[in-house]
Amino acid sequence: MMSYLEKGIYVAGHRGMVGSAIVRKLRARGYNNLVTRTREQVDLTSQAQVRAFFEAEKIDLVYLAAAKVGGIHANSAYPAEFIYENLMIETNVIHEAWRAGVPKLLFLGSSCIYPKLAHQPMREDALLTGKLEPTNEPYAVAKIAGIKLCESYNRQHGVDYRSVMPTNLYGPGDNYHPENSHVIPALIRRFHEAKINGDSMVSIWGSGTPRREFLYVDDMADASVHVMEIDRSAFDAYTDSMQSHINVGVGRDISIREVAEMIREVVGYGGKIDFDATKPDGAPRKLLDVTRITTLGVKPCITLKEGLARAYSDYRELHETAEKKAIVRQSTR
Repeated sequence: MMSYLEKGIYVAGHRGMVGSAIVRKLRARGYNNLVTRTREQVDLTSQAQVRAFFEAEKIDLVYLAAAKVGGIHANSAYPAEFIYENLMIETNVIHEAWRAGVPKLLFLGSSCIYPKLAHQPMREDALLTGKLEPTNEPYAVAKIAGIKLCESYNRQHGVDYRSVMPTNLYGPGDNYHPENSHVIPALIRRFHEAKINGDSMVSIWGSGTPRREFLYVDDMADASVHVMEIDRSAFDAYTDSMQSHINVGVGRDISIREVAEMIREVVGYGGKIDFDATKPDGAPRKLLDVTRITTLGVKPCITLKEGLARAYSDYRELHETAEKKAIVRQSTR
């Protein structure tokens, strides 16, 4: 009989921040039969390509970490792309995994699935109880659909497709785009560039008062693998057929102003911070109730300050590598 460690595991989105962390965690735990594909090899928005992939490979477990993600600016600027691409990815992977006989799958969602004014901290049963935050509603709707896809295939076909809803993630492999990234990578880049350029001030979108919860990506990967390893009977004891997702977070939040001050300190920037209150804040607060995941034995290990230092180190390594490549290109012209 094939051991659990020998089963074929497909990590969709393995080059992204979350997917790469899951790959690191799986390898550290002795899982060697990992299957990965780049977007160039398999376009997950194409049903035909996803079907061909599952027909060609022997897959027993799927971690669905592939997604189109971004911050407030990206979600506001590209709402059609966010809802379309995420719906296509999750629909194709979940359906074709079932069609190919894959018995177990983990879908990774987002805390933005909950109503903008949900009671804090947000419990799993807050889903679909109110209006979503307008700036990321298309993305949230797609993630809600992913949860319901898993629930529906479980109910009709008896498979074991689970969903975890992480809070705001950050860490190695993050997207540091100046406009389309999430708050922590965006601020890391802005403060670093301001320090290098000698700028006296950094401007930040919003009032700085909204509160957010931040989870280091390797802690999220640990939670994901842990949830997948739990026996189905034990897992089902904390879910029901119409509310199968589980929150993953740290159980405490911090204001955007406070996290900006922390990042400024980590980066070593000595200038001022200006909060532009004419720009959108997003939801006033997003704190997850983590009672279920804690009861299942999962607790984060990396503090925010330690995680920010690691994230900044990752950014500097990427930045310095890009600079070196640019110098090489210049010298070969």
